[in-house]
Amino acid sequence: MGINTDKNFKLYYSIAEVAEMFDVNQSLLRFWEKEFPQIAPKTSGRGIRQYRKEDVDTIALIYHLVKEKGMTLPGARQKLKDNGEATIRNFEIINRLKDIREELLSIKKELDER
Repeated sequence: MGINTDKNFKLYYSIAEVAEMFDVNQSLLRFWEKEFPQIAPKTSGRGIRQYRKEDVDTIALIYHLVKEKGMTLPGARQKLKDNGEATIRNFEIINRLKDIREELLSIKKELDER
């Protein structure tokens, strides 16, 4: 039996793992920590960051707003501050729809191969 590499079972992620998830530099994550109070990874005594699932979800939301929707950092910060719940809900809906689309495309591909 091999090692389970599914990220859903981890309690903490290193900054390198999170940076790889979003294909960004570690320095960008450290910068976003200063810009967005919602990102608060646990740090060990030696200053090593440990991101929880909630932190990764928040980073995903900020990544969506800044990198995918093209918002500025102050704009994204204000959107999260003023309308955080609705923004999170919309982001979750978009992700669910993307998953459904991928599933439908894989079903279509399977049917086309028959």
